Amino acid sequence: MATTEAPTKLSHNEIIKDAIPTLAGTIASTIASGTDHFSDDDNQFLKFHGSYQQDDRDLRKTGKKYIMMIRGRIPGGVMTAKQWCVFDQLATDYGNNTLRITTRQSIQFHGVVMSGLRPLVAKINESLLSTLAACGDVNRNVLAPPTPAYTKAREQVFADCHKVALALAPQTKAYHSIWIDGVQLDNDAAENKNFVDPLYGKTYLPRKFKIAFAIPPTNDLDIFTNCLGFIAIVENDKLIGYNLAVGGGLGRSHGNEQTYPRLADVIGFFTPDKLVDVAKAVLTIHRDFGDRTDRKHARLKYVVAERGVKFMQDEVNQRAGITLAPARLYQFTTMQDLLGWRKAVDGSWFLGLFVNMGRVKDAQKTALRQVAEKFPNIEFRLSANQNVILANVSDADKATITALLNAAAVKTENQATILHAASMACPSLPTCGLGLAESERYLPGLIDRIEKVCADLGLGGEEIIIRSTGCPNGCARPYIAEIAFVGKAPGRYQVWLGGNASGTRLNRVWKDVVKDPDMETELRPVLARFAKERNSGERFGDWCDRVFLKEQN
Repeated sequence: MATTEAPTKLSHNEIIKDAIPTLAGTIASTIASGTDHFSDDDNQFLKFHGSYQQDDRDLRKTGKKYIMMIRGRIPGGVMTAKQWCVFDQLATDYGNNTLRITTRQSIQFHGVVMSGLRPLVAKINESLLSTLAACGDVNRNVLAPPTPAYTKAREQVFADCHKVALALAPQTKAYHSIWIDGVQLDNDAAENKNFVDPLYGKTYLPRKFKIAFAIPPTNDLDIFTNCLGFIAIVENDKLIGYNLAVGGGLGRSHGNEQTYPRLADVIGFFTPDKLVDVAKAVLTIHRDFGDRTDRKHARLKYVVAERGVKFMQDEVNQRAGITLAPARLYQFTTMQDLLGWRKAVDGSWFLGLFVNMGRVKDAQKTALRQVAEKFPNIEFRLSANQNVILANVSDADKATITALLNAAAVKTENQATILHAASMACPSLPTCGLGLAESERYLPGLIDRIEKVCADLGLGGEEIIIRSTGCPNGCARPYIAEIAFVGKAPGRYQVWLGGNASGTRLNRVWKDVVKDPDMETELRPVLARFAKERNSGERFGDWCDRVFLKEQN
């Protein structure tokens, strides 16, 4: 007797996307109703429009206070001074008066209530930026090197970033209908019920999709943590093509060995004229082969890990109509930002400004607004390390900008200690619903404590890349740091060691749970051994990988 194969059980997100492929949900009618929150299904649709519904977890004992996080889509992280002023004002008018620089060269607004959601998004659109596809099962914000485009090759890479962002944007009319017109689409109308996005199809992607560009030797975007990476190959300031990297991603779940961080594989080289074809090819591989039954297993990295590099090469070649050539030689040496004043090749200046935990607030927020208003021709560039770069500054304006910032106690030189400058954290509590432990509010104080330990051991001034996340999803890219703290419960962290300075190696779990009061006690002997046993010039992460972690296994 023939057996009948059981039907595939799709995740709930797949079912609601199929039912309302415009992604309109009932968002517009919910906003108009005067309620303070969205339904669970609308909360999923909301992500495609660049927003997450959250609640202030500090206030839960007195009842849920619903708030929204809104994220901009800012390709390459480049904003005009006028756009910066718009975002600054929106944070004051509708948010919690802070701008949160993200690890994907964007800005997040926190603390927005329902009544402020539509006007905030509408004004972002008026500034000629957007929030569409900043979240959701689509291609997210496309990253490009933040250092100002002062060479022809850099200019081309940044232009290519915009080209890919435009080519991979979803085409639903729901975004304009909800946020500009304030009109609820009729989900039962045939044209809406049968809508099929020309690239994504009716149900979009199984999960999110991330793209970045990098120019060796600087890996300041952590290129290998992306689903799709374009590594620029430059000869004599001419972009000759890209090495293609596929299958990176860091999200995982505690206790689930089927989920894991993974670095992308470099699978070949292609010329710049095939860029959009290749980008669409990799995205549609994810669309067609990604797991739609289990969202924890739905990222492209699992397709690459399970089907292999040869499968990816063949699919890309077929879908893009090309033949990938062997990857060209390249080398990454650093993933850190340039802070302080630097002179560009064209004679202009740019200023790298350290933003503690990516949170622009208080005097720094006021000073940057003043700079933007006084110097409308400069650019604001957001880095994937959560810092801000002021670019295209003339020689004549450099001193004035320095004085303006210094008057507000915003340093332009010696801005942070070496450990703070190399640190990064996700927001976590109180806004993120997934946070298991503190992160942004916790890491600065922990670094102060680690600095004291390092000073005691003669390691003062030693750069160690330290990152923290409040849960295992990896938003601050902890799994390539030299030391990473990953939240497991309030005041308890998993500790990972062994990443490197170029972002080309994953770290490994050292301690599954360390309580906050025990951090110095646990780390001191490891750092002491490093100080005594390291090779000349050897970094902490490299020593851990070479010696210490091997002893632990």
